[in-house]
Amino acid sequence: MSHQESFIAYLKYEKRYSHLTAVAYKKDLDQFEEFFVKTVGDFNVEGINDKIVRSWIVELMDNGISARTVNKKISALKSFYKYLLRLEVVRENNLVHVIVPKVRKKLPQFVSEENLNHLLDDGFFGEDFEALRDKLIISLLYGTGIRLAELMHLKDADIYQAEFLIKVLGKRNKERIIPYPRNLNMLVEQYKAERTQLFGNPVECLFLTSKGKPVYEKLIYRVVCKNLAMVTTIDQKSPHVLRHTFATHLLNRGADLNAVKEMLGHSNLSATQIYTHTSLDKIQKVYKQAHPRS
Repeated sequence: MSHQESFIAYLKYEKRYSHLTAVAYKKDLDQFEEFFVKTVGDFNVEGINDKIVRSWIVELMDNGISARTVNKKISALKSFYKYLLRLEVVRENNLVHVIVPKVRKKLPQFVSEENLNHLLDDGFFGEDFEALRDKLIISLLYGTGIRLAELMHLKDADIYQAEFLIKVLGKRNKERIIPYPRNLNMLVEQYKAERTQLFGNPVECLFLTSKGKPVYEKLIYRVVCKNLAMVTTIDQKSPHVLRHTFATHLLNRGADLNAVKEMLGHSNLSATQIYTHTSLDKIQKVYKQAHPRS
């Protein structure tokens, strides 16, 4: 087993990273290895140094790769190098002086309350299995702020209808409990009744395709994009935008930042604070309109 393969196994089974995250790390490391072979020769971890990494950064930026994406790739490489240091495959941290490009802070896009209420309340969805499933997907993503991977792995037993709570398994196998809107119980019952009629019980997971298989990533993306396109013109129309929307709407209505952090499953507060910028923007507009000396 190569060092890269053992590192990916370490991420999956010791660090408990999700499959998608591990795949992303592998892709970044493979790209660096290709660059190393092209510019230096046969790949060897002892030959990794800050000069080679800086050259890789320059090539990535010259090819139009965004600073944010470059930073993610360098972060993956640095994590791999720390792993090599831990195993004493390399003796010194040759990447300590690598400086990554600055990233402009980008405010998260979100859908307005009015537009989402319009989508969910004004007859955009039908009553058949797929329509009920799609409405429940969007309602849960917006109503709880859960991630795409968390939604895909939901089981019936994860929904506590009497308490209006769901249990999700987040990053690094951390469980958390999140409230959901009380009016969703009727939709949950309608959806499960249609699902049982088509596929019987028991089923592998909460959300199924029209053929009775577990839903997959691209299907959920299509569902969200198609339906959001009917009520908004924002550039991004993805499950993660509904997560942004969940957090922004809560903070706009005065929710405690720490409570939002817990519901989102963030490991530290700084990841949640980006949503306060959006909320402050709204506060500033209100202030300018209302204060006599603004």
